[in-house]
Amino acid sequence: MAKAGISRVGRLGLPQLSWYVLGQLLAPVALLTFLMTCVIMLTQSLHLLDLVINRGQSAPTFLYLMGLVLPGLLAIIMPIAFFFGTLFTLSRLNGDSELVVMASAGFSQRQLATPVLIAAFLVMALTWACTLWLAPAGERALSAKMVDVNADIGAALLNEGAFNPLAKGLTVFIRSLDADGQMHGILVHDSRDTKRPITYLAQRAILAQTPAGARLIMFDGTLQQSNAAGSKLTVVTFPSYTIGLDQFASAARPNLLKTNERYLGELLSPSEKNLSEKTRNAFLAEAHSRLSQPLYCLAFALISLAAILRGRRQRGALALRLTMAALAAAAVRIAGYGIAGPAASHPALNILFYLVPLLGAGLPLLMLMGYSLRPGRRRGPAEGVPA
Repeated sequence: MAKAGISRVGRLGLPQLSWYVLGQLLAPVALLTFLMTCVIMLTQSLHLLDLVINRGQSAPTFLYLMGLVLPGLLAIIMPIAFFFGTLFTLSRLNGDSELVVMASAGFSQRQLATPVLIAAFLVMALTWACTLWLAPAGERALSAKMVDVNADIGAALLNEGAFNPLAKGLTVFIRSLDADGQMHGILVHDSRDTKRPITYLAQRAILAQTPAGARLIMFDGTLQQSNAAGSKLTVVTFPSYTIGLDQFASAARPNLLKTNERYLGELLSPSEKNLSEKTRNAFLAEAHSRLSQPLYCLAFALISLAAILRGRRQRGALALRLTMAALAAAAVRIAGYGIAGPAASHPALNILFYLVPLLGAGLPLLMLMGYSLRPGRRRGPAEGVPA
């Protein structure tokens, strides 16, 4: 009766126990992904928060910028969260003797590996989606939005009681700001031309948006200009004076896309004809890095299975195997990151992007098949789980 219940086929031709294990896997992976993303985004958000505050942007703008950063973070976080989620789930099932019960009911090692590999391929697909499409699209939108934020001089002006550096050599101070947008006590110091700095003082001013761009219109003020030695000061009184703020905006975005802003096709075959060989090699290395990155999910799945299914079930031995599995996964992933630098200079090394995760998957696969890392020794099926 037990075997009949265990072997009952569920959806897509998988046993119901496979769907049970898959559900037990995905919940910790999703939770770990969420928690790790929150922690890392807190650290990544500091420079964006500083920019948004200094430029007078709104909270929705900040959330939008954080959303654009998210795909690039998920591409790194999801494989790591999958490894620890899988290791935790299999360890819990082993500690609760559920794996022993499954094995005694006829649930084989291959059947147990099936939901783990299904989860691995799901995470691989999501990682590929992030690395190949979502992350480059987000980086492009982020770069364009950053240009817009830096160019929004008018929003940066609306900070009363503070010296606002709008650009290098240009500082604006506003004593007070009315609810209707009228400013009082205006000081504008323009020292971009170090030989002839100019200071504007006005009793009041308004910020006007015109078809030609933002304009600061000052009333009842003076213009003070001195020479380089400071020996001569020229003072001009004006009833009104207009400054075009577009000239102080950040430079337009360069036409050449950065490496992290390019899609896979643009990395493999850049449209620019005047690129140096060093730049083309860097693009090629980035393309292979993106293609190989999801393969670590497969390596992490097999490392987790080998750590739990191979060896004795004593608590001390299991703790040692879990530690060794974590160290092995870390070594494989660090080795993958270490390839990026040399491969950018030597294109022949791009094959290592694929060999590292495949080797990381091959060794635990041999262990699951019964081969021991010790020479001349071959073990049988995992204890408690039939092959």
